[in-house]
Amino acid sequence: MKQAPLPTNEYQRLKALERYQILDTDPESAFDDLTALVAYICGTPIALVSLVDEHRQWFKSRVGLEAIETSRELAFCAHAICQPDKMLIVPNALEDERFATNPLVIGAPNIRFYAGAPLITPDGFALGTLCAIDHEPRELNAEKIAALQALSRQVISQLELRINITKLKKNISKRVQVEQNLRGTNQRLTQVLNKLRQTQVQLIQSEKMSSLGHLVAGIAHEINNPVNFIYANLSHLNSYVNDLLNLLTLYQKHYPNPNAEIQSQAQIVDVNFLLEDLPKILSSMKIGTERIQEIVLSLRNFSRLGESEKKLVDLHEKIENTLLILRHRLKATAKRPDILIIKEYGDIPQVECYAAQLNQVFMNILSNAIDAVEESVIKTQNPQPKIRIRTEIYRPNYVVMKIADNGAGIPEAIQARIFDPFFTSKPVGKGTGLGLSISYQIVVNKHGGTLKYKTKPDNGTEFWIEIPIKK
Repeated sequence: MKQAPLPTNEYQRLKALERYQILDTDPESAFDDLTALVAYICGTPIALVSLVDEHRQWFKSRVGLEAIETSRELAFCAHAICQPDKMLIVPNALEDERFATNPLVIGAPNIRFYAGAPLITPDGFALGTLCAIDHEPRELNAEKIAALQALSRQVISQLELRINITKLKKNISKRVQVEQNLRGTNQRLTQVLNKLRQTQVQLIQSEKMSSLGHLVAGIAHEINNPVNFIYANLSHLNSYVNDLLNLLTLYQKHYPNPNAEIQSQAQIVDVNFLLEDLPKILSSMKIGTERIQEIVLSLRNFSRLGESEKKLVDLHEKIENTLLILRHRLKATAKRPDILIIKEYGDIPQVECYAAQLNQVFMNILSNAIDAVEESVIKTQNPQPKIRIRTEIYRPNYVVMKIADNGAGIPEAIQARIFDPFFTSKPVGKGTGLGLSISYQIVVNKHGGTLKYKTKPDNGTEFWIEIPIKK
């Protein structure tokens, strides 16, 4: 037996074989179909796809042979890869000095005939052969030789396809990983964006409420000073006026017949009317200044925006303060009657909360309710716009404030977005899109409560503000 020499490019050839990652893999139908076709065309009992590595030949596919590999020293294919430009055909192995004493010839599987077409890669390396083997000496005609060579090229095509599929799978895997990374990055960016938007909303809210608070507090202060001066002097004025009136009464009693000039002036000024009406005017002035003081007190309570700590609060008082601020919007106009406020206050305890922030929630939701009923008067000729405010203990340790209007309701197309920052359905210049978003953050995030709504077309909207009594 004569051992096959190593190809001159053996190192590169082995690297090329390793690149295909085909050795010791499971059978595949694409290769099995080719070996079956070789056996059929050549009329041989054995057909193999044989790959030669450093120490063995391994069979990727086999027909008519149980063994899956042999040593390289015994391999006919080891000789075939040394002449990659032509087929190795051995008509009778017993008559060929290279193979006559080969154990595969003188013993099982008793090879007599061998025809091997080298498997040549696109870069010119012979990896092994597609071979046909018989137990009897024989010849192959030109057509069968051509067929065997064509099928060997199909083996290479399958190997290339296989490596390309592997690369494709890796690329797909990488792409999937990249997509997952991008998706994760997008989620993180979305979270960051949402946080930025929330921060922006909070900054706008803080600045807005701070400005409003300073404005309201300043107005309240400027009104309060002169009103206090007037109110403080009303008692003195009332005393002085009463003294003058008493003196005038005494003059009338003791001098019933004054001179003509005094009688004429008394008729002009209608002294009797003055005696009756002047105390009423003073009483009205006192009532008016007391009412102004109540309004100033409500303004000052509403403007306490710097309070950063929770405290016990009477929610009914906060609602009343807000209604007082909005009173001008509730009065009748040329386009609509008065907006009716229905109060259904329940027996609820004081609640531990951020008072100034809840003022903002009441202001936002009541303002929206007023907008809704005003719009319904214009669009649906609503004869009596009204807003109902109900408070009650909804479940243990929670109070709920329900603010319902009989407006047109919230359109279904925008219901999913009404709590989004900067979203508004109002005309340009009438809404910032921050009111409900800010209210949601105050109720849900700051107070651990719930802000939700129920709405029906042409049947109004009811907002539920639910917060814990004590967190």
